[in-house]
Amino acid sequence: MIERKLGNQGLSVAVIGLGCMGMSDFYGSPNDAESIKTIHRALDLGCTFLDTADMYGPFTNERLVGKAIQDRRDEVVLATKFGFERTEDGGFVGVNGRPEYVKAACEASLQRLSVDTIDLYYQHRVDPNVPIEETVGAMAELVQEGKIKYVGLSEAGPEDLRKAYQVHPISALQTEYSLWTRFPEEEILATTRKLGIGFVSYSPLGRGFLTGRIKTIEDLDADDWRRQNPRFTEENFKQNLAMVEKINMLAEQKEVMPGQIAIAWVLAQGDDIVTIPGTRRISYLEENLASLDVELSADDLAYLADIGTAVGERY
Repeated sequence: MIERKLGNQGLSVAVIGLGCMGMSDFYGSPNDAESIKTIHRALDLGCTFLDTADMYGPFTNERLVGKAIQDRRDEVVLATKFGFERTEDGGFVGVNGRPEYVKAACEASLQRLSVDTIDLYYQHRVDPNVPIEETVGAMAELVQEGKIKYVGLSEAGPEDLRKAYQVHPISALQTEYSLWTRFPEEEILATTRKLGIGFVSYSPLGRGFLTGRIKTIEDLDADDWRRQNPRFTEENFKQNLAMVEKINMLAEQKEVMPGQIAIAWVLAQGDDIVTIPGTRRISYLEENLASLDVELSADDLAYLADIGTAVGERY
């Protein structure tokens, strides 16, 4: 497994990590036994950068990840997030970046994960009602207390990144980035690079769409969140399939899978970028990790640059 640095504070992670959200929420019924086997296989293969959040489940995904790594903590770079406040029954309260909430959320995550320290702690979304300097100030105190090692932000814009960095160094920004979601190229990547912040791409497979396995909406479970996602609705689905067909053409030429092209493309966008495709299946995990063997030429990258992006809003 190749590693890349995130930020300038000493954090180094596997270039392909494992997003654990779908093991517990949003993408159909969970299977904890299968998910734990997948996490163990990931660690065996050097995929040691694990990504979770308190709101996944809610709360159950952190417990799952904690259980899976209880005997292998020293192998893992563990990332989790706070900021989306949810109730035990799954209701959404809103975004919360108040300093007292930051501290309480961290304590709760440490308990659910059964760890003493979180390696990378993200603010999941910026709270528009709380100055980001106050939120990151509380995170900086958690670093001083030894409860977290590195500070991250998720889906933050350039201005908030600059403000946050003045309070405490930010090691990573996590934001959706893939062949079908390319808005970070407009300003965000320029900002992270100027500040020396690493970039963590989530949903590099376009929520599974870029794998080519989703042919119709009926391929998704009845309780799958993607059924309500704008990019999966009937009016956008066919247009987005056309984009996947273009990726598939290149995949067939190279005798690889479309999803491997998509992951290889993300990693080719800079050595400050890593990605965290999510899955709960060992077969898909191994397929994703094999993306490291896919080489994209300058002509390949030019071809992919011209296939367009997804139709429909992200959320």
